[in-house]
Amino acid sequence: MMKLITTEKAVRLIELNNTLVIESDKRDSKEKIKKDFEDMFKVKVESVNTFIRKNKKYAYVKLNKDNPAIDIATKLGMI
Repeated sequence: MMKLITTEKAVRLIELNNTLVIESDKRDSKEKIKKDFEDMFKVKVESVNTFIRKNKKYAYVKLNKDNPAIDIATKLGMI
């Protein structure tokens, strides 16, 4: 289960760093998040950084330069 985060900071990361912020299952590994994201959106993920806050796991998913994060955000109605 992945849920896209739409805070002001998350939108700024999309524009500046080509990075999407998602909330995922706490038990998911970085590799699983990367694979699921690539399969779901047919894009190439460069890196995944995760952190846990208030018993929820969040992931910064940085996309390859060839795949603009703004395209995915627009497709999902974020922007």
